[in-house]
Formats: sequence, C-alpha cells, structure tokens
Amino acid sequence: MERRRGIVVRFGSSNMEVVDQTSGGRVLCSMPGKFRAQGIRPIVGDMVEYSLSSAGQGRIEAILPRKSELLRPRISNIEQIILVLSLREPEVQNFITDRFLVMSSIAKIPVVVVVNKIDLLEGEELSKFTGIYGEYHEIIPVSSKKRINIEQMREVLKGKISAMAGMSGVGKSSLLNTLNPGLQLRVSELSRTLEKGRHTTSYAELLQFDFGGLIADTPGFANLELPPLEVEDLQNHFPELAQERGMCAFSDCVHIDEPGCYVKELLKAGDISESRYDSYFRMTRELQEIEGGRK
Repeated sequence: MERRRGIVVRFGSSNMEVVDQTSGGRVLCSMPGKFRAQGIRPIVGDMVEYSLSSAGQGRIEAILPRKSELLRPRISNIEQIILVLSLREPEVQNFITDRFLVMSSIAKIPVVVVVNKIDLLEGEELSKFTGIYGEYHEIIPVSSKKRINIEQMREVLKGKISAMAGMSGVGKSSLLNTLNPGLQLRVSELSRTLEKGRHTTSYAELLQFDFGGLIADTPGFANLELPPLEVEDLQNHFPELAQERGMCAFSDCVHIDEPGCYVKELLKAGDISESRYDSYFRMTRELQEIEGGRK
C-alpha cells in the first residue's frame, strides 16, 4: 500500500488529523496498536508516513525524526516563533519580551518579533523599541485593524510551521483572522469530526493558512517559567552579552558583582541597553535563588 507523508495538526480520542504534505488536504488517521504498546505517540507537528484504505481512512505507519520540539505545549518541528507584542493597550514590558526571547533561544528556534497595534503609537515609541531589539531580531510592525504590513506577515508565514507567542490582549487572534479571514469558522467546522470522545486534555493544534503554512494556535509557551539553566549560561541567550564573552577580567564573569567587568563598562557607556541588562540581572538573580534552593 502506498505511503504518503503528512503533518499531524490535531488529535481526537482515537484518531488524529493529518495535513498531506503534497496536496494540503486533511485526512483522519488512526494509529496501530503496536505504537501504543511501545509507548509511542506522535505529537502535533510530527511528520508522519501514512497509508489510505479504499474507504479513505488513514493509518499511521511511521513517525519521522523531529527537527525541534517545544515542551510547553509539546509540539514538534516548529521552524519559527512569531512573538506578538504591543507597546500600547496593553504595553508589554521589555522584561516580558526578554523572557520570551530567552526561552526561544534556549529552544533554539528563530524568533520574528511582531509589534501589533502600531496605529496607536505616537512619536518615537516604535523607533525606541527597534533601537533596542532590531540589531539581533527581525521586527515587523503591524496593525491588524488598519491592515498595515499584513502581506509582509503572510510572506514570513508562508510555507513554514510557526508558533505564535505573546501575552493576552496583544491581538494574536485578531491578527490571525486578518491574515486569513474565516480561519476560525473553518476550524470550527472541521473540529466536529474529532469532537466526539475527545480527550479532556488540552492539546496544541496547528491551523492551516489558505496561502500556505501552519501555525500553532497556542502561545508557544504555556507559561514564562525559565527552564533549568546554569547561571553562567544565561548570557549565551543575550546576544549583546554573548559576543563580549572573554573580554572581562575573569573568564567566569557573569556581569553582576565582579571587578573588571567589560559588560558593565559597556553598560555605563550606553553601548548596552539598560532595560536589557536589567532583564539579564533579574533573571540571573532568579536562577541563583533556584540554584541556592537546591543546595
């Protein structure tokens, strides 16, 4: 029987929904008992091989190796994280943005920073933000309300598997609906085939864009708790600090209290953002407290 390839986009209690890699069509697939007996179960985002019966029912035959994996929620093969924030209504604090960026860096997944609601901004609010983050991250200013840079967003998403992250109220759902009008209605209709007997657990789900591409409809991270990380490794996830590694008087400098710290000199000279350093300082203290609690 011919094997096809597809991506798992949603789960039911006894089957899963797979988007065919070639046609883009959706197929309901069951999973043989041999997988369950071995404790193997695909997760959303997994690339699978499946076969089709004469009645059009799919059957999972193999789960292919994962290229990446997020743990909260558990989702694989994400190629980029779309971090959506706003500078007004609500104003997302830089510390929150920095935590998302650090967690994405730890997961080794590239980030595109989307500043939504730019129609509300005045003066130099946007340029100040891009001055802090633009050197190391792609930034797309958008307005779902005014449809500003929506086509640019579609190009970034087209043909990729993405996860959308961001705090409540920044306009993630409105942005998705603007990018792909009618998306929520279509998902609602498709969901009926999986609704009966679904697990009570809340699973991640991939939504399919008409223009090509898939996106996780979850925040990408269930919470903002830092994963296990050594204090001295945190600076590796702040690119402006990582590039200065080895420049301090002490090779194990973590840029907090040590004498001869080159990073502190750059901070004093205004070459490193005060808000970024403050985020680094706060996360370092947090990790030190966690480390101290384990001793």
